[in-house]
Amino acid sequence: MWQALRNELHPKGFELVTVGLDTLGGAGCRAFIEAAKPEHPSLIDRHHVLAELFGVINIPSSVWIDESGMIVRPAETAPAPPRAPGSAPGFKIPDEVPQRFVEIKAEAAKIKKDAPAYHAALRDWVDNSAASRFALSADEVVARSRPRDDAKALGHAHFQLASQLEIDGRHDAAVHHFREAHRLVPDSWTFRRQAWSLEKVGDGPLARFWQGPKPDAPDAWPYEGDWLSDVRKAGAENYNEAWRP
Repeated sequence: MWQALRNELHPKGFELVTVGLDTLGGAGCRAFIEAAKPEHPSLIDRHHVLAELFGVINIPSSVWIDESGMIVRPAETAPAPPRAPGSAPGFKIPDEVPQRFVEIKAEAAKIKKDAPAYHAALRDWVDNSAASRFALSADEVVARSRPRDDAKALGHAHFQLASQLEIDGRHDAAVHHFREAHRLVPDSWTFRRQAWSLEKVGDGPLARFWQGPKPDAPDAWPYEGDWLSDVRKAGAENYNEAWRP
């Protein structure tokens, strides 16, 4: 979907750069990137540096940067383009799955998206550049950006340390720092989801999407929350921030 949009808008000077926030790197996003065979730059950020620099707290998010390198829209929810009629789904869950996946899918279906409005705005910006009403001024960009106090800065440091410990194979040590990152940056779903995905159940293609206590050892779950319980607590309709023109 994003590849088709990029190819459509690229002749007008638009370039799409996708970044996968994934500590696992080659064992995570890479397989999906290689299967998609993108024609645009596709990167993997193992320490979530992009999230730190641009204020990304959930995925999918986008940052609009103009031809002079200025941010004209800070990090915000970026729903995928609508699929063309008759196109195959990008990821199909097998028919026979544990009840947890049925419940996850049901909650995910409630997450609010406004793809038509977002992509109409994106096309308007590509066509009109700085004259587009969706290109924000520098003051508006700053006002919409997320401020970072000392606690959040420390939380990002804990997350980067946890990521490196995980890369080094020191999972038990990483958990402590992931927990601190969650405590200090509670609004970051990317921090929570990353840690949860590393506590996988089994080795199948859906293992990383379990993101919750293991059925045979629920007390061994090292985190206070998990995707399903946290989304239900927050309300799926609040999972993504509403898109604003």
